Amino acid sequence: MKKAKTTLAVKMDYGVAENVKIFCRERGLKYGYFVEKAVVEQMAREELREDLLDMKTLRETESQAVALDEYLKKRRV
Repeated sequence: MKKAKTTLAVKMDYGVAENVKIFCRERGLKYGYFVEKAVVEQMAREELREDLLDMKTLRETESQAVALDEYLKKRRV
């Protein structure tokens, strides 16, 4: 089953767009596939960066953590 596709129009520097087209053409890559993959990979990097920042921030409160069993017992009462 094919996934639905849509068009995403963005404005970018002309030189960047031309370099991507040349890059894809030289390597036999489809332009849309390459751009889609790049966007997905960049989103994953941004999410990882956010997760690492959250871990760093929450590390300071780790000593206040309660075991899951204890937490659930309090919730049931």
